[in-house]
Amino acid sequence: MILIVDDRPENLYSLQQLLEVNHFKVDTASSGEEALRKILRNTYFLIILDVQMPEMDGFEVAEAITGYSKSKDIPIIFLSAVSVEKRFITRGYSSGGLDYITKPVDPEILLLKVSTFYRLHQQTRELHEAQEALRQEVMERKAAQEALSHSLEELRSILESIQQIAFTLGPSGQIEFANRYWYRYADSLETLPVTPEGETSLPECIAKAMASGQQEVCEVRIRPIGETDFRYHLFSLTPVWKEGAIGKWVCIFTDIHEQKMINQLLENRVDERTRELQQANHDLEYSNHELQQFAYVASHDLKEPLRKIQVFSNLISGKFGTEAPEAEHYLSKIVSSAARMNSLITDVLEYSKISIGGQFRATDVNAILRDILDDMELLVREKGAVIRMENVPLLLAIPSQMRQVFQNILSNALKFSRHGVPPEISVVAERTEELSVTGEPAAEGAYCRITVRDNGIGFDERYLDKIFVIFQRLHGRNEFEGTGIGLAIVKKIVDTHGGLVTASSREGEGSVFTIVLPVHQHQHENHTQASDT
Repeated sequence: MILIVDDRPENLYSLQQLLEVNHFKVDTASSGEEALRKILRNTYFLIILDVQMPEMDGFEVAEAITGYSKSKDIPIIFLSAVSVEKRFITRGYSSGGLDYITKPVDPEILLLKVSTFYRLHQQTRELHEAQEALRQEVMERKAAQEALSHSLEELRSILESIQQIAFTLGPSGQIEFANRYWYRYADSLETLPVTPEGETSLPECIAKAMASGQQEVCEVRIRPIGETDFRYHLFSLTPVWKEGAIGKWVCIFTDIHEQKMINQLLENRVDERTRELQQANHDLEYSNHELQQFAYVASHDLKEPLRKIQVFSNLISGKFGTEAPEAEHYLSKIVSSAARMNSLITDVLEYSKISIGGQFRATDVNAILRDILDDMELLVREKGAVIRMENVPLLLAIPSQMRQVFQNILSNALKFSRHGVPPEISVVAERTEELSVTGEPAAEGAYCRITVRDNGIGFDERYLDKIFVIFQRLHGRNEFEGTGIGLAIVKKIVDTHGGLVTASSREGEGSVFTIVLPVHQHQHENHTQASDT
């Protein structure tokens, strides 16, 4: 802003209009005292000062202006119509003016001079700003240098205090500093610790880290000076970034020799124990296979004498039963016991055959369920049972074993019905992603969850684990017939298929049996193919 000082209003107005038309901001004062007050409050880049004014003339005002520290550098142009002699002009320059213009003023000359002073003001301000920025940058650089020196000293102090080999590398890979432990493995800063031939070397680790620009950790073996054995160490190289570039690398060797030796010993023991367990498992599998074969053969051979007991008991009963009623009673017990024994042997045969296995193939469980219900048609009709079934997805399974599973569960649902209450049985299936009873349904899930629900007598859930154990019964033989093997067969078949089975129930309210089976059987397919070859 420009300050115009003149005691004549017409001069102030004409100069103000001239400068404002040319886009300069203008302030005015009608006396020297007013001008001095305004200079203390505002900032001006140029003062146009009339010489002839009452009370304080222009020269006195200029001397006062140059006496203020705030305004001493503001350029002053004197205007005068009377004091045009050399002595007045000389006094104007000596009192602090930078130019002296006589009236009447040539507007173009005045504008040129004002523009020149404005450019000088702008350049001076820019120069001051540049000087201030430079001064600030110098101070920041000095502070950064001091901080860097401090951090370097601190880093070296830290590296010197740790009980590990530690050193720093410059950006180009030269060693700059190493702590005292370095000299247990190297003679000087110019030589790296020795590594065995054919193993990862320290230069390779350093080159790899510098190529990646990231932290690198290598496992190396280095040899202490004066010794023949190498010790295992973890060699870590961590970059230290400065202004977007790597300023140095901090490198540390951590001795892991004892841990490595212990790990190797443990690995050897684990390998040895694994081989022992594999052999024991092989022996157990062989023994289990032999036992299964024995159970199968023994059960099969037991049927022959049992059939003879049944046949001859029936012959004796038919031929002599009418003559000896008491003998008839005992013979009927023999026949009944033989029948139960036959059922038991049959179930044992079925249970033993599960482990022998079968061929997995695409199985339509819906067709199996329909066949089972056809076989049970008389029992279903006799009990007035209502059976509802939903579509079960196609499964990769052993069809004969799937038939055993659902035949046992459905026959139990019919067998263990409440007296006087028609059985209601529902079979529901859905896909799920998890081998879990509570998994969320999924249209393309890897597993199929099949739920069989009935309204029978139920059971106490305290005995849930017991119902799937072979030969376990929750009811007396006089109440319900059975051998106690049916659900054990179900459990074994489901396990063989890589699934799970469980149940929930409340006494007098029915039971819910849930079976989760894989839709596909990759591991069993591979096992079957391997067995066939």
